[in-house]
Amino acid sequence: MRRRRRERCISGVCARRFITGLEWDEFYRQSERGDIYKKYIEKLITNGFAYISDEIEGDSKQVIRFKNPKKKIKFNDIVLGEIEFDTTDLGDFIIAKDTETPLYHLTVVIDDCQMGITHAIRGQEHISNTPRQILILEALGVPRPLYAHIPLILAPDRSKLSKRHGAVSTLEYRDLGYLPEALLNFIALIGWNPGGEKEVFNLKELIDEFKLERVQKAGAIFDTVKLDFINREHIKMLSEEEKLKEIIACLRRQARLPEAPKDILQKISPLILERISKWGDIDEMLKTGELQYFWQTPKYSTEILTWKNQAPAEAKKHLEQTAKFLESVENWDTEGIKSAVWDYAAAEGRGQVLWPLRVALSGRQKSPDPFMLASILGKKGTLERIGKAIFMLQ
Repeated sequence: MRRRRRERCISGVCARRFITGLEWDEFYRQSERGDIYKKYIEKLITNGFAYISDEIEGDSKQVIRFKNPKKKIKFNDIVLGEIEFDTTDLGDFIIAKDTETPLYHLTVVIDDCQMGITHAIRGQEHISNTPRQILILEALGVPRPLYAHIPLILAPDRSKLSKRHGAVSTLEYRDLGYLPEALLNFIALIGWNPGGEKEVFNLKELIDEFKLERVQKAGAIFDTVKLDFINREHIKMLSEEEKLKEIIACLRRQARLPEAPKDILQKISPLILERISKWGDIDEMLKTGELQYFWQTPKYSTEILTWKNQAPAEAKKHLEQTAKFLESVENWDTEGIKSAVWDYAAAEGRGQVLWPLRVALSGRQKSPDPFMLASILGKKGTLERIGKAIFMLQ
């Protein structure tokens, strides 16, 4: 199956570049093919399949119409099966404004014929165009391509997908931080069943597995939950270097941290990856303040330092004792920090000891566990933040 592009939409060009791995066999501009179309228009007129029509209404006084033989057209659609149309109601339809200005149905047929297109794959809204194009094909004496009309993409409520359902442009999904490979994977699955449980495919696997015969007839739902799942799986497939590079780029762009410490960013990348489905989720984490405490001393009220009905003096005591334990830690990693504090926390009450520690390090009531936080912040940074919390509880 050959692929070709008619250049008509700049956004379509950008979208194709976004979905990497999709390349065109040939590249054409219809605006540069006027002489070809003119030759075919004149041929149709000469052979009696088209004629110049004097118009009473509209801007044009004359147009070129196709002489409809008014017969039944039957074709086998790969997706929908056998379809039959009675073309009588179509009348003598317009195929060009003049010999220099062909219209859609004629240019599509000529392009397909000239470029050796074997399969016309398009949305089901184009079914009504097919009989006109078949009539023109027969008039030109060229073979039909195989037709496959794929289902429309619907919103979760089964209405037509539109702006009110969120992003609908390919480029919008790029800007939201979806991987091109994931979006291609997801689009292939809309209305198509590979025949098994597998849902995550690379481009080669899609080429090997995809069969038009397995495309469903009914409208297909655009499920953003599934898109997020597929994108998350494709992020996992990236190398550690690629993941870190993208995370750092997002953080520095959104948090305006041109000199953000790379060692801290490298340490927090696993935490970020656990909580995102797309790169744009990092922006949301920054907006809600879920990450800044890793590189900025947090601001918080004294009240949230205490666990439930805990007295400030008791929270202060536990932080002072925790600081003493941590000062003696030599192996400063998550396990080493946990080992130094855990027995004390178990004896005094984990919430009583670990809650003030978590808030002192993050300034938030919800954050990663304090042992992981401390390992990322480093010994000096951890003890400084605990010292600040103790001062606030004086």
